[in-house]
Amino acid sequence: PVDVKNIRNKVGMSQNEFASSFGISVSTLRHWERGDRSPQGPALVLLNVVAKEPDAVLKALSS
Repeated sequence: PVDVKNIRNKVGMSQNEFASSFGISVSTLRHWERGDRSPQGPALVLLNVVAKEPDAVLKALSS
């Protein structure tokens, strides 16, 4: 399983910043971080890319 909280901490964002940057709700992010739910499909792919290349993803999203 993907460690969403670790990924968020790696990019140095609050829950609100992370959720806003990646187009997810804060409540969804909290569920993922607690392990109540797991990211699926495109969200899982995006999180895996952010885990490996956070700067590239943030740069692409800010363009």
